[in-house]
Amino acid sequence: MALRSTVFKAEVGVADLDRHYYQDHALVLARHPSETDERMMVRLLAFALNASETLEFGRGISSEDEPALWERDLTGAVRHWLEVGQPDERLLRRACGRADRVSVYAYGRGLDQWWQQNAAALDRLDKLVVWRLEGAVCQAMAALAERGMRLQFTIQDGQTLLAADAQTLLIEPVRLGGGAA
Repeated sequence: MALRSTVFKAEVGVADLDRHYYQDHALVLARHPSETDERMMVRLLAFALNASETLEFGRGISSEDEPALWERDLTGAVRHWLEVGQPDERLLRRACGRADRVSVYAYGRGLDQWWQQNAAALDRLDKLVVWRLEGAVCQAMAALAERGMRLQFTIQDGQTLLAADAQTLLIEPVRLGGGAA
């Protein structure tokens, strides 16, 4: 018998001072049985950093045809493809062929080795930007995971302040590379 996804509900407030985007979102996240809390929370961070009315979660881990998140226009064309973790270079090449822009939020063990092996190929993809998330921050975000969450993301000057209950985390994604400006 197949294991079912676990459903998480998150009330997410986004105050992005850089993009002048201020919105509350009621999100439902299905965490695949093989997905960790860390990966799920990185997906949630990627949502907050790129929040819009049309950004939505894809099937991600359970489907190679869909990303972790994506933004599509009214015709179904993919405007922004977002992946988390250390995706395969071929998948990112295909994503660049399908989307106007592609973002990767890379984290986890072996990240330096993954980047070293893929940097040259990924830097040639002009629609791609790769961001690095520090392991300690990802683990701290994972500790905040609950079936019902209330989170506030405040984004300014490349820094994100994540507030949950009485805890706050400072998150500073670092651009590793990619061809996009």
